[in-house]
Amino acid sequence: MSIPIPEAKIFPCKQSKELAQNIANAFGSPLGNVITSTYSDGEFQPSFEESVRGSRVFIIGSTFPNSDHLMEMLLMLDAAKRASARHITAVLPYFGWARQDRKDKPRVPIAAKLVAKMLETAGATRIITMDLHADQIQGFFEKPVDHLFASTIFLPYLKDLNLPNLTIASPDMGGSKRAYAYSKAMESDVVICYKQRAKANVISHMELIGDVSGKNVVLVDDMVDTAGTLTKAADLMIERGAVSVRAICTHPILSGNAYERLENSQLEELIVTDSIPLRQESNKIRVLTCANLFADVMTRVNENKSIASKFLM
Repeated sequence: MSIPIPEAKIFPCKQSKELAQNIANAFGSPLGNVITSTYSDGEFQPSFEESVRGSRVFIIGSTFPNSDHLMEMLLMLDAAKRASARHITAVLPYFGWARQDRKDKPRVPIAAKLVAKMLETAGATRIITMDLHADQIQGFFEKPVDHLFASTIFLPYLKDLNLPNLTIASPDMGGSKRAYAYSKAMESDVVICYKQRAKANVISHMELIGDVSGKNVVLVDDMVDTAGTLTKAADLMIERGAVSVRAICTHPILSGNAYERLENSQLEELIVTDSIPLRQESNKIRVLTCANLFADVMTRVNENKSIASKFLM
């Protein structure tokens, strides 16, 4: 006896509405009707304007700062739970607060764990996200987590570039596993940057482990925030004889003067996904959509099918 498939309904958070619309189009379902009322003091209240009783609800929203984005996701999860949705999936193309995944000094929070518990308490019965800052964050959840990899999007693009003497690079020691996975897929060399920070977002020293002379280098990272690490690494590699330097970063946070740094850097191209909407356009930034990846996985989840083929690395 087959298990009946519940009706799927997709709802967007405000900050990810364009991406949610693209996902819904690829999924083959219209976006659900949700409105948000805002009080004069800034407090807001989302409201589903259609029944979700017995449905599988997908709520799409990246939780990048400010904290209103996370709060909106939590409120929508709670609303779906209280409206008797059967399954409630939080679709987080970018899982914010993930850099706080451990205590790196006394008397600090583990924010990634706190956010995980908040999402579950609010009503999420499943999480779909992409390129977490640290893989072990999956273990912070007691609910199923589908951790997707943007390599399924980036690798075809990288292969189409057909760069000679390709070398994959990690901008820091923490990303070496990701760099090695890309280098294996591309059958290329790999180099690693070693950096020391004076404080958050401030690099005091950087060294290069490996040879990039005469190579076309592609830096690989999960996110780009101020672009300080990427641009410094690109400058260092050009100094060491690299022919060109590109960067692949899943989540384009691009805060502060990141756009200015990119424009003035030796980076030839920054390749990102649309997990976070860009604040401004740049000739150096190439955006590849993750809508089809999420739509495919959401379809498989709704139909109780395997998604193993989506895990390239």
